[in-house]
Amino acid sequence: MQSVLPKGNAIIGQSGGPTAVINQSLVGAVLALRGVTAVKKIIGMRHGVSGLVADQLVDLTRTPLKQLEALARTPAAALGSSRDKPDPEYCARIVQACRRNNVRYFFYIGGNDSSDTCRIVNEIANAQEFYQLRCFHIPKTIDNDLVLSDHTPGFPSAARFIATAFAADALDNASLPGVKINVVMGRHAGFLTGAAALARPAGRAGKDGPASGDHGPHLIYLPEVPLDPQRFLSDVERVYARLGRCQVAVSEGVQTEGGQPIVTTLAKGLDRDAHGNVQLSGVGALGDALADHVKKHLKNAGGKPVRVRADTFGYLQRCWPDVSPIDAREARGAARFAVRMAVKGELSGSVAITRAPGRVYKAAFKAVALADVAGKTRRMPPEFIQGHCDVSEAFVKWCRPLVGKLPEMARL
Repeated sequence: MQSVLPKGNAIIGQSGGPTAVINQSLVGAVLALRGVTAVKKIIGMRHGVSGLVADQLVDLTRTPLKQLEALARTPAAALGSSRDKPDPEYCARIVQACRRNNVRYFFYIGGNDSSDTCRIVNEIANAQEFYQLRCFHIPKTIDNDLVLSDHTPGFPSAARFIATAFAADALDNASLPGVKINVVMGRHAGFLTGAAALARPAGRAGKDGPASGDHGPHLIYLPEVPLDPQRFLSDVERVYARLGRCQVAVSEGVQTEGGQPIVTTLAKGLDRDAHGNVQLSGVGALGDALADHVKKHLKNAGGKPVRVRADTFGYLQRCWPDVSPIDAREARGAARFAVRMAVKGELSGSVAITRAPGRVYKAAFKAVALADVAGKTRRMPPEFIQGHCDVSEAFVKWCRPLVGKLPEMARL
C-alpha cells in the first residue's frame, strides 16, 4: 500500500444486466471522485470494456449535478452495458487502453464476471514495472448471487417488482380462477423467485405450509431444489383441488436431480447464448412447457383440461422504475465506498454489503478482495428454503426490509 496516490484519470464502466439502481452507483462514483485531487479527469466507458478498447468514451468530469441526479433516478445503464467476459488477452488490451488514456483508477460496476475482469486487469497492470493501475469492483446484480454480501445493489428493487407483480397477479388469478405460472429470473440462485412470497399477507402462506394459504403464490420452485415434473403436477393438482386455482412462482434455472435445466427435458430446439448456455432469460420456453405439461395431465371436475396460463417476467424485472429506497441509497453508497478504498491507497478490491444482527435493519459496507468474489456464485442457504416448493419464514424476514413498504391490497 502506498501513501502517495498516483495522479491521472479515473474511468468507470457498467457491465452485465442493467438494474433499476445501477446509475445510482455511477453517479455515486462520479461525485466521490470529484473530491479526489489526484484524479484529473473522470471518464465513462460506453458499453463497458468493449467501449474502452474501442476508445468509445465520454467525459464526465463536468457533467452538471442536475443531470447526474436525474440519471441516478433513471433505470438501466446510462453508459450502456456489455456482456463481454474478457480473457487475459482481452484484459491486456484493456490495460493498454487505460495507459493510452492515462487512467490510474479503474471502477467497474457489475456482477461476478465484472469482478473477475477487475481482478485480471489489476494483475496484468501491476505486473508492469512502470505502470500502476488501481482496480475496484462496485457490486450489482438482481440475482443476489455475489458471495460475502448479505445482498447486492439491484436485488432489492427487483424483489420489490416481483412482490408487487405477484400480489396483483394473485388477485387476477382469484378473479378468473385457473393455474397461473410465472417464470422469474435466476439461473443458479433463487433469491429473486423467493421474493414472490412477500406477496402473501404477512409474507406467509399459512400455518400448515404452502397449500394451506388461499393467497398466492401457492408454490415456489427454486434452482437450489431439484424439480420433478411429476411431483410438480401433483403439487399443482393438490392446490387446485382445494382452491380451484393455483399461482406458481418458478425460477428460470430450475433443474433436474442431475443438474440439467428442467426446460431441456420438456422442450426441444432451445436457443443457446454466446457461452453455450441454454437461453433462459427473455424467452417463454419454460413457462410454455410447464403450462403444456399441466394442460395435458390435469382435469377439472367435468373432466376437461384446466385453464392454464404462463408469463415469463423477463427483462421487466431488471429496470422497473419503482425502486426500493434502501436499494437506491446502498447502490450509491457502495460506489462511494469503492472510491474511499482507492483514496486510502488500496490497489484493488470489491465492496460487500453486510447486515448487523437485530430486529431493526442496519447495513454497512465492507472491503473484500477481488479474488474472494470473482467467478464465485452464492446460492440460497438451506435455512431460507422450506420443503421442495416454498421459502421459509426466515427468508421472508430477511427479504422484507429490503423492498420497502409494499402497496396494500384489499379483498372482499
